Amino acid sequence: MGRGMDYVLPLRWADDRGLGELTAYLRALSRHVRIIVVDGSPPELFERHAAAWHGLAAHVRPAPDLRFANGKVNGVITGMRLATAEHVVIADDDVRYDGPALARMAALLARAELVRPQNHFTRAEPARPRNRFTRAEPARPRNHFTRAEPARPRNRFARLPWHARWDTARTLLNRGLGADYPGTLGVRRSFFLRMGGYNGDVLFENLELIRTVRAHGGRELRPLDLYVPRLPPEAARFWSQRVRQAYDDLAQPARLALFLSVLPGLAWCVLRRRYGPVAAGAGAAVALAELGRRRAGGGRVFPRTASLFAPVWVLERAVCGWLAVGAAACGGVPYAGRRLRRAAHSVRWLRRSAHSARRSGSLDARNPAALCEPSQNGFAAESPQRHSATVARPAGIGTPS
Repeated sequence: MGRGMDYVLPLRWADDRGLGELTAYLRALSRHVRIIVVDGSPPELFERHAAAWHGLAAHVRPAPDLRFANGKVNGVITGMRLATAEHVVIADDDVRYDGPALARMAALLARAELVRPQNHFTRAEPARPRNRFTRAEPARPRNHFTRAEPARPRNRFARLPWHARWDTARTLLNRGLGADYPGTLGVRRSFFLRMGGYNGDVLFENLELIRTVRAHGGRELRPLDLYVPRLPPEAARFWSQRVRQAYDDLAQPARLALFLSVLPGLAWCVLRRRYGPVAAGAGAAVALAELGRRRAGGGRVFPRTASLFAPVWVLERAVCGWLAVGAAACGGVPYAGRRLRRAAHSVRWLRRSAHSARRSGSLDARNPAALCEPSQNGFAAESPQRHSATVARPAGIGTPS
């Protein structure tokens, strides 16, 4: 594929537990793309990253003039400023592309301004240090009269933790109804700059970017068979993101209303001892998830057991949806020491904003810097966090719902 594509990786870490694994990934990735890591980590970690990634990536701080409440957006816009290729991949630090997936992304970006691939969980194999001073064992002669044992097929799902299967149910339900919201997007740089970037004072930043592209007339592709692995979270991290992910539904009112109706309906059925509708609803959730699992060859990457978690995930979202509404009534969901009130702007609002900019003649003159209105507590004031929703390490942006 060459290096005709740029890869923007925004991150902000509180520790370096995953540094070795990520460095190995960046080393393999650098053969395919030019990498821009926008690193908002504390100084001692930033210097350690600079040493580890020297020669692999352009490693920079977020631009100081960007003060959005959502620090990931500051990192993305900084990276887009520094990108030189027309095709750019934006990815969280738990996303793991390979060469074929990048080549497919480049081909799709020739036809659209934004591409939404499909994430799926995988377990990273720990890198084994190579001992250059260990003498190799001589090969043992093969006994041609010994019957070879058949190779046992490897179960690629066996090592996935239970909570990765639980969260995969969300992905499958989204696929059953349309498409999922991944932790990575492909964008055309010229279109991104022409539309002036996107607003970063929202929680669901990926949806904000998708809707901004739509509002400016951009074409979006959602290839359900472009599978890009991502690392699963630790269990503690998974639990900490439940309400924050449910808060994303505030940007999708119909979806929110559906989940808010689950608990009252369930209570009514239990009080009247009508368990048939409950069983039917659980069965429908499993069936929809299984439909999503089988679409576009998804059975290759999604475990069968994930569909069985669909009723559990629906119940979780029903509970957390009410908690999210309560958080909104109290001023927003806690995020990096402050509260974010808005999940994402509506497409209608974004279209009006774009139309107003065109009528005033200011759209072409805008750029990501001009878009960035300082927030009260910008990126520099945030506590360290990882911007991926699923990376198996502490503190980060929640997985889009």
